[in-house]
Amino acid sequence: MKQTLKLVVALTVLTGAGILVLREINRRRQLRKVANDGYETAHDVLYPGKKGTDKKLRYGPVLPR
Repeated sequence: MKQTLKLVVALTVLTGAGILVLREINRRRQLRKVANDGYETAHDVLYPGKKGTDKKLRYGPVLPR
């Protein structure tokens, strides 16, 4: 292989590995923050980008019918 092709392949591999490492760091940082706040099971806190909210979601005390 030519020298430039080797360089391009190496840069691509390093960039891909860097992206994977940064994603893992951000995921761990988010989970650590959520755990420190005490919201281990709150779906809206764990996954803020997802908009699948339930129509029956109520905040505060709810009296059974």
